[in-house]
Amino acid sequence: MNILYLSNHLNVGGITSYVFSLANGMRTRGHAVHVASSSGDCLLRFSAADIKFVHIPVKTKSEIDPRILYSAFKLDKYIKENNIEIIHANTRVTQVLGCILRKLSGRPYISTCHGFFRNRFFRRAFPCWGQRVIAISQQVAEHLKYDFKVDAAKIEVIHNGIDLNRFSAFEAATKIKAKETFGLSGAPVVGIIARLSDVKGHAYLIEAMKIVIENIPAVKLLIVGEGREEKRLKNLALGLGIENSLFFVPSVKDTTQALAAIDIFVMPSLQEGLGLGLMEAMACGIPVIGSDVGGIKTLIQNNYNGLLVPAANALELAKAISVLLNDTRKFRDLGEKGRIFINKHFSQEEMVLKTEKVYRQCLDIKD
Repeated sequence: MNILYLSNHLNVGGITSYVFSLANGMRTRGHAVHVASSSGDCLLRFSAADIKFVHIPVKTKSEIDPRILYSAFKLDKYIKENNIEIIHANTRVTQVLGCILRKLSGRPYISTCHGFFRNRFFRRAFPCWGQRVIAISQQVAEHLKYDFKVDAAKIEVIHNGIDLNRFSAFEAATKIKAKETFGLSGAPVVGIIARLSDVKGHAYLIEAMKIVIENIPAVKLLIVGEGREEKRLKNLALGLGIENSLFFVPSVKDTTQALAAIDIFVMPSLQEGLGLGLMEAMACGIPVIGSDVGGIKTLIQNNYNGLLVPAANALELAKAISVLLNDTRKFRDLGEKGRIFINKHFSQEEMVLKTEKVYRQCLDIKD
């Protein structure tokens, strides 16, 4: 098959990781793979994997941006020249683009929904979901069915998959070196890798760390990510008097660099489709704590392979962090069981095979 993936950008983040894993997996299975995007920090990684790239100016959050129409006409020509058979969108903007391309080119178009959406007018009036909709968790599938009335027959639940060759347990020497790189030598490190958005719950983690630090002064918090919440979060840490215990890193080209420095991974989201960063941490054998919301509940079985806490509750989050910092046996047990769980249920190969099946089903559709 000749497959075209659409994404707003190729900067570090969950959607870029998903597109790369899927595109690389499809290429390995013998398919010709193309990615259309506005480029980004990870472009070289795609090029090195022999994934063809076409630039389109879609680095926008507006679904009525005129650049979408320009991109559609550019890609329509590209689709015909390269005999593209399947179009696969991954954001709201590229869903609109994919829908236009479907009408222009007649090619099958599908989309992946990576999380939860606000029920806005344009999404209701112009749903643009595609012939098939991949939901990354059962919770996202339920959201699509009940909040947006998407036909259940169109929805396929396919969990994100992890490249288990890249994400595995770290040697002690690797962790020591990683901590030195981030200026965290000798300290127990709590960490999060996520965009700095209010929905990710960073503020509650910072408030929790204030409580933890009162009892364990050496502990540090590593926050990796960029976003509009950065200034507010730094001011919060300053107001709590723990700014010297927090380390903000805008981004890393390879998340394993940061994961190697983290002893406990926390995802305190208020909403979460599944949680790719959480999955990567678990695959590395890092004990995890997550909010009891959305797809996180698909990944964490409380007190078995991680800890679940109520969302927006700094006190309970602090208690969970303190438990893992003080209980070496539980720390190791949860980390190991998390690693086994991801290896068993969330491989990249399984995600690729299930998605490939959806593509083949779409190619058989006549409408």
